Amino acid sequence: MPRPLTIFLSLGMGLPLAAAAGARDGADTPVSVIETQPVWKMQQVVPDAVTVAPSTYVVKAGETLRGIGHRSGAGSEAIARVNGLRYPYTIREGQKLAIPGGRYHRVSAGETGIAIAAAYGTAWNRIVEINALAEPSMLRNGQRLLLPDDTPRKPLSMEQRAAAFRIDIDDVLTGGQPASGGGKPPAASSQPRPLPSHVPIAEPAHFAGGFAWPARGTLLSRFGPGAGGARNNGIDIAIPAGTPIRAAADGVVAYAGDTVAVFGGLMLVNHGDGWVSAYGHASRVDVVRGQKVRQGQIIGLSGDSGYASRPKLHFELRKDRAPVNPVDHLPRDAR
Repeated sequence: MPRPLTIFLSLGMGLPLAAAAGARDGADTPVSVIETQPVWKMQQVVPDAVTVAPSTYVVKAGETLRGIGHRSGAGSEAIARVNGLRYPYTIREGQKLAIPGGRYHRVSAGETGIAIAAAYGTAWNRIVEINALAEPSMLRNGQRLLLPDDTPRKPLSMEQRAAAFRIDIDDVLTGGQPASGGGKPPAASSQPRPLPSHVPIAEPAHFAGGFAWPARGTLLSRFGPGAGGARNNGIDIAIPAGTPIRAAADGVVAYAGDTVAVFGGLMLVNHGDGWVSAYGHASRVDVVRGQKVRQGQIIGLSGDSGYASRPKLHFELRKDRAPVNPVDHLPRDAR
């Protein structure tokens, strides 16, 4: 069963949240409380999807695909997909476009994919699949997402939504960031100050270099198929509880919390160029979403949170969302 996660401040004393409000460290510096709710719980989504009937549209002079999407309610991405249009989606006067029918949710600034899926009682990965969402991080304000045909049409109770809510690391990567409102996100800060729930993280422009081991210990399980056919998308390292977990490379924290139940305390760091590292089963998390970290920086402490029978670190590397074998990208003599 998942164990409670204690989130600490990385300001020396490591005060637990319950005691952090109003407390001060040894230098008499005010200690702020870290937000523990992930952004998709902070942001409310109104399930007001609009049903669009399938039709044919004849392009008029001067029209754009995005404008046609707004008028039809189907969304420009969906129209491009069914008509085989490719970026930059050039259309011409008199062209006939098939308008795909279905129920569409219009994304508002600050909404996340996970929150949208939870509001309708469906799985986010199904929305990703039917909308062919290629980018792993960002929705767009005004974008229209097609919902699966079997999505409940009546509003769900909070209990029903909670019962249907299941996410994994890929869900966080594809649907964990707020939709952009058009402005640039603020620059990442090295201080543990969480971004407001409606602001996306400032992703690194480029990967800074190689990876380092996040902790030293015995390799418990390797990448790939394991006993009983279960697949490990990373590696598991046996280390004593309370061992420092270090960032494998420079980057920006994309997620820090315990919402992905199987991994308990979990941190995801975006390194740029499609690279993301994941650190699971932490007993303590010392970073927050949007925080800039350096290679070797302590980002938490190991434990047995989540579905772990012993203290260990679950570590993953992903490139363009796809899990890769971490051992192939780590120094061979530094574990």
